[in-house]
Amino acid sequence: MRNHWTLDIIDWSKFDAAKVEPALLRAVKAASLVEYNAKDYVEYLRQVFRDDAETIAVIEQWGAEEVQHGDALGRWAEMADPTFKFAEAFARFRKGYTPPHFVNADGSIRGSRIGELIARCVVECGTSSGYTALRDASDEPVLKQIAGLIAADEFRHYRLFYDLMHQQTEQLPAFWERLRIAATRVSEAEDDELAYAFYCANVPAERTGEIKYDRKAYFNMYQACAMKMYRRPHVERMTAMIGRAIGLHPESRVVKWSGRAFWEVIRWRAWAAGDDQHDERRAA
Repeated sequence: MRNHWTLDIIDWSKFDAAKVEPALLRAVKAASLVEYNAKDYVEYLRQVFRDDAETIAVIEQWGAEEVQHGDALGRWAEMADPTFKFAEAFARFRKGYTPPHFVNADGSIRGSRIGELIARCVVECGTSSGYTALRDASDEPVLKQIAGLIAADEFRHYRLFYDLMHQQTEQLPAFWERLRIAATRVSEAEDDELAYAFYCANVPAERTGEIKYDRKAYFNMYQACAMKMYRRPHVERMTAMIGRAIGLHPESRVVKWSGRAFWEVIRWRAWAAGDDQHDERRAA
């Protein structure tokens, strides 16, 4: 297994508080909790691949790297906002968010191991593009370095899951089933994970009595912070990677068209989420 970077190679001394962008800080806080929660995903995938020791070893290494991502992001967030307590926020998130299929899992909810690996590829497409966008959007030197390291990891993880998918002995699902799995996993980004992480990361524990969790509201707040950092090349690259995972050529017309369409969706969501957040602040 290749050597992986550690938190010691990050040049923390270059941290510049004046270059911290508040919206990106809020998004990073939420991301730190989601990344650090990878242990649950590892246990779930261990059940899916329970008779495949080699794949489980890859999954465990992947999980360790994801947890490290959470550590790095959490440490940076605590520097950027001394009132943020990473361990405390994660404990609240961990207590309140447990996807049902992570409990007593006895197989993939995608219907097959290949289906599960397609879903993992979709996630890694999103994270590699997202952290690349974060790197490009941030002017804060330490966050830029961390985001670049994580983006490279996530792209490598995509390749790991892509290669594992093609090593499976089971029959490849039909194209429309692969497309359904990918689309379903994309839609799951709107479940409680990101919304609740954003809530736990940005609402202090002492204020949870007066500020109640609302999935739609907090997902929109996350969107308002995260979507603004994307640019068209990030979205088109992500779409090409998803297309490749389901068996389409990255340069095909349908992938090119999908990338342009997805970019328009991202632009609209960034505008809509920002507008909703403005209305909430105005009404407060």
